[in-house]
Amino acid sequence: MRSLLSAVMIAGTVLLTGCGYNTMQTQDEAIKAKWSEVINQYQRRAELIPNIVKTAEAEANFEKSVLTDVTNARASVAGIKATPELVNDPVAFQKFIAAQNQLQGSLSRLMVVAENYPNLKANQAFQDVRTQLEGTENRIAIARKNYIDSVQQYNTTLRTFPNNLTAMVFGYTPKANYTVANEAEVSTAPKVEFNTGSAPKLSAPAAPAPVKP
Repeated sequence: MRSLLSAVMIAGTVLLTGCGYNTMQTQDEAIKAKWSEVINQYQRRAELIPNIVKTAEAEANFEKSVLTDVTNARASVAGIKATPELVNDPVAFQKFIAAQNQLQGSLSRLMVVAENYPNLKANQAFQDVRTQLEGTENRIAIARKNYIDSVQQYNTTLRTFPNNLTAMVFGYTPKANYTVANEAEVSTAPKVEFNTGSAPKLSAPAAPAPVKP
């Protein structure tokens, strides 16, 4: 009886391995780890924002609307609970990424406007936070790329025969991912027009593109 049970267990293991089950499990765990790193870096950016806003507020005549946009964008991000389950919900994922992209755009515009204020540019506290933000943005880009690569690999596995059959049986579904449009939006520099004797004019941020699984 024990021999029969052992044989069944071995056969089951071989079957699951051959049909991609173990691969899907491994890749799923990798995605969770990569997504956690993305969340960590987003959180780090959010924590730095109050410092840079406070420093900019001390500059006389600094554009209040720019600071308001950053503060509101941060509040929008904080209003969305970032959980591992987001990657399984394309709609929630889209909302979260749209909020993060809006925040990044607002920060970029703040940095561009700051170039028009020599005293602020010379402020050591402002420069320190700016450097930290730049480092965080770089880490966000790296974490985002690692997540994108992991999801692409996982989604490809799910669509490949006979893995697609295994996915149907065990309920594996494609994970939500960034799109090419999302990446283009993030990398697009904000447009700012400086007119002599007047405040800088900021262009409205582009609407976020839909996120497809």
